[in-house]
Amino acid sequence: MSDAQDTTEALEVWIDQDLCTGDGICAQYAPEVFELDIDGLAYVKGSDDELRQSPGATVPVPLPLLVDVRDSANECPGDCIHVRRVSDGVEVYGPDAP
Repeated sequence: MSDAQDTTEALEVWIDQDLCTGDGICAQYAPEVFELDIDGLAYVKGSDDELRQSPGATVPVPLPLLVDVRDSANECPGDCIHVRRVSDGVEVYGPDAP
């Protein structure tokens, strides 16, 4: 996927915990968005710093963190981070991105 994403579109991110390897690369890239829990798996967290632990839970991608979130999805060894457009649900970064 090109790095020339339209940055005016709202994006959201979620993690498939069934594929998470617990390496924590995502939390290193974007600790404002990702966090490892006591179970050793990564979860997304909202602007309130609360982990979203229900399967498929999403949080908005803050525009200033877009590059960090994209890099997290690209570098994730478990291929479990999905970033998609809110408007149509199309994945733009992650294992299902075109």
